[in-house]
Amino acid sequence: MTLFDSRNRSKSPRHERIYALYEIAHTCVDFLAAVLFLVGSVLFFWKSLENPAIWCFVFGSLFFLAKPSLRLARELQYLSMGDYDDLAERLNR
Repeated sequence: MTLFDSRNRSKSPRHERIYALYEIAHTCVDFLAAVLFLVGSVLFFWKSLENPAIWCFVFGSLFFLAKPSLRLARELQYLSMGDYDDLAERLNR
């Protein structure tokens, strides 16, 4: 199994379920990051709200960091489900 191969998502019903759950999480994180950046941008119009705006950007950045982390976690979960026979065969080549 190769990491980040789009064919991994349809290897089995379990793979499809994992893919769907991670895509939902990825979309939610993406949406939250965008909302935080939008709110942070609007808050900068008022000097008195500068600190909350900065915190919105910090948390939005953390959500943007979570996006590739979710994808990597999904791929590692696929890998842990393993197709060990195939892996062993590739190592013997």
